[in-house]
Amino acid sequence: MTAQLIVEDLRVRFSTAHRVIDAVRGVSFTVGREKVGIVGESGSGKSMTARAILKLTPPQAKLAAKTLRFQEIDLAAATERQMLKVRGRRISMIMQDPKFALDPVMRVGDQIAEAIPADRRGSRAQDRERVLGMLDSVQIRDPKRVFELYPHEVSGGMGQRIMIAMMLMPEPSLLIADEPTSALDVTVRLRVLAILDELAAQRHLGLIFISHDLNLVASFCDRVLIMYAGRIVEQCAASELAHAKHPYTRGLLASLPRVGDTRGRLPVLTRDPAWLSS
Repeated sequence: MTAQLIVEDLRVRFSTAHRVIDAVRGVSFTVGREKVGIVGESGSGKSMTARAILKLTPPQAKLAAKTLRFQEIDLAAATERQMLKVRGRRISMIMQDPKFALDPVMRVGDQIAEAIPADRRGSRAQDRERVLGMLDSVQIRDPKRVFELYPHEVSGGMGQRIMIAMMLMPEPSLLIADEPTSALDVTVRLRVLAILDELAAQRHLGLIFISHDLNLVASFCDRVLIMYAGRIVEQCAASELAHAKHPYTRGLLASLPRVGDTRGRLPVLTRDPAWLSS
C-alpha cells in the first residue's frame, strides 16, 4: 500500500522557565488509504502528534522531523501560506466536541458551506444543494430543516455528523479524527463510526483515528499505534491487538473491564522507566 503520509522522527518540544518538556519524542509511522488508530493514555502525545502533522502546535512549541511529508508536499518545510492550502482542503481534522468546534451564532448549513474551497464554489443555490447532499450522506434526516438550525439546537450525535460533513466538503485525501465519539453514548457512537467507515471506503480516504478506547480501535481500524510518554512503543494490526507484546499495551488491555469479569479489582498499570528509552 502506497503511503500518503510519511512521518519519521517527529519531535515536539516545549521549553519553560524551569525545564524542557518533550511532548512527542521520535515518532515514526506511515498512513496509506487505510484506518490507522492511535491509542494511549491522556498526555501520551496522541493529539499533539496529529496537530504537528497540520503544524497547528502552539507558538512556543518547537517542531522538528527527519521526514514529514504528505503526498508531494514537504510539510516540515512548508510555509504557513502553503499549509493553508493543505489544512481542510487535503487534510481535514474532526475535533472532539462539536459544541466547542461549531460557531454558535451561524446556522449549520452556512458553516458547512464555508468549508467549500473558494475555487469550487458555485451560486448560493448550488452550494446549498451540495451541503444538503452532504448532510444526507452522513445520514441526517430532513437535511433542509437541519440546514437552518443553530448548533445548540442539535444533539451531540447530530453535531458530530455535522462536523464530519463539514470536514468532507473540501474532499480531502486524509482525515484526522481526534476522539470524535468520546462525548457520545454507545448507540450513537456506533452509528457515527459506521458513517465514518462507509465514507472512508467510498472516498478512498486515509484516516487517523485517535482514541482511548482499545476495543473500539481494534474493531474499527486496520492498524494500531500505541503511544506512551510521547513515543510509539508498539505497532500492530488491529486484529492482533489482543495479542500485543509490549508490557504497556498488555497493561492497558488488562485494565479493561469485561462482561462477566470475576476479578475483584482491575489491575493498576505499573510503569517501567525503561519504556522511556526503549
